[in-house]
Amino acid sequence: MDYALLLSNFDRNHGHHSWPRQRLLHECLRHAIRDGTLAAGTRLVATRALAAELGVARNTVLYAYEQLASEGFVVPDRRGTVVARVSPAPVPEAGPGLGQKRRGPPPAGPAGLSRRAMNLRPLSNGASDAQAFVPGVPDLHAFPLALWRRLLDRAWRGLDAAQLNYGDPAGAWALRTAIADYLRASRGVVCEAEQVFITDGSQSTLDLCARACADEGDTVWHENPGYGGALAAFRHAGLAVAGIPVDEDGMAPSAQDWKARRPALIYTTPSHQYPVGTVLSLARRLALIDGARRAGALIIEDDYDSEFRHDGPPLAAMQGLAADAPVLYCGTFSKTMFPGLRIGYLVVPPGLAPQLALLRAQSAAAGRVAEQLALAEFVTSGQFLLHLRRMRRLYRERRDALVAALEKHLGRIATVHGASAGMHLSLRLPDWLPDEAIRDRARQEGIVVNALSTHAVQDGAAWNGLMLGYAQVPAAVMDGLVKRLAAVIHLAAYEAGRVSATAKKNRSRLPFKGA
Repeated sequence: MDYALLLSNFDRNHGHHSWPRQRLLHECLRHAIRDGTLAAGTRLVATRALAAELGVARNTVLYAYEQLASEGFVVPDRRGTVVARVSPAPVPEAGPGLGQKRRGPPPAGPAGLSRRAMNLRPLSNGASDAQAFVPGVPDLHAFPLALWRRLLDRAWRGLDAAQLNYGDPAGAWALRTAIADYLRASRGVVCEAEQVFITDGSQSTLDLCARACADEGDTVWHENPGYGGALAAFRHAGLAVAGIPVDEDGMAPSAQDWKARRPALIYTTPSHQYPVGTVLSLARRLALIDGARRAGALIIEDDYDSEFRHDGPPLAAMQGLAADAPVLYCGTFSKTMFPGLRIGYLVVPPGLAPQLALLRAQSAAAGRVAEQLALAEFVTSGQFLLHLRRMRRLYRERRDALVAALEKHLGRIATVHGASAGMHLSLRLPDWLPDEAIRDRARQEGIVVNALSTHAVQDGAAWNGLMLGYAQVPAAVMDGLVKRLAAVIHLAAYEAGRVSATAKKNRSRLPFKGA
């Protein structure tokens, strides 16, 4: 073995010019052993001889050999140093009688991934897309960023050394108090600050609900179609998901559902159903609360964008409709302020608060005190309500422009749902128009929409149509964008043979090759 050549090649291909010679030699020999150049059983050159061959001090070689020995790559003996066998031995499969049960064939895919991880759905068009009509994205340009910077600066300047430590796992008391006061006044939520827990956003809240309030294998009811983030949280927690159909009045469980699929948790978005946009009727809200009581279940009320009610005053939360309602109330500042804030909240029944506080203390090391204190001041100073009023006016104007454009360009082929509130609406299409194909073709035209059918939780009771977010789309460009989207839909209708003679005659106007 020509060690000088081995060292020279390693230095050229892998080495680092700032390394000392002893480290370079050690790395070179270790690499040669691992790739088989120095096979197991090979006796290394004596330290004096190798030092002379390489023109280095003997201590340099001694260091490299000792380091390799400490790592198990070589074994010293009375006659020198021998390369050890470092190839990993095969791991025998556990057969019957070894106390291990095979739960089925191993998952096909990358090693190390659980079945949960491999069962994840691909994300729909994400909020990172700054295009129309991505749902869930507020108008970030309208946020009072200069004011927020001042509040953050004031919060940081007011911190003392103790507040640089881990914070209260339940959240900063000032923010919990501010949220409780706001929810009582604006949403009709019956709560005290002790019932409010600060989280890292909606997904964090749903994960907490799933793991704290249900055991693996328990049944959770989920709106069908429904929010994919909630579906992921419930599946990660090992819950059995039962899809409950959504109609014009919201979530619609049947008597058979209560009997055959008794839930531990019920997930609903009553004020503006996600993704369809319908509102859960008062009769169904009361029936759901009563049914949950009788079943011993908890309702997860996700009130993600209820502040933006365009037709009439905001609807009261389910949580406050009945005394001691079995409701876990969830909210977020991602829609009302900006997604990067990553602050949400959970309001729990009084009896659950002490144990949930203990759970949070053991599982969530809280921090970000300055952001929470700045947000508390933003809420208590009245600036949050001022911002909401500005956004309501802006979003109502954009909603009106979108609805008018949809009626103008698609009124004969599609139906608008869920336009009374929130930051998105849905456009229901006839079943013979495939919403996923329309979504893909619209994307090619620079228009981002979600297909309602992809939000199906289980087979059946799915909606066919498009989900259109409008909060970040200026009203002035709405008509032109809808016209382009309408061209995509009309082309799909023509290809399906379902358009009128006039549409066929005018098909040359569609902006597609070969249309």
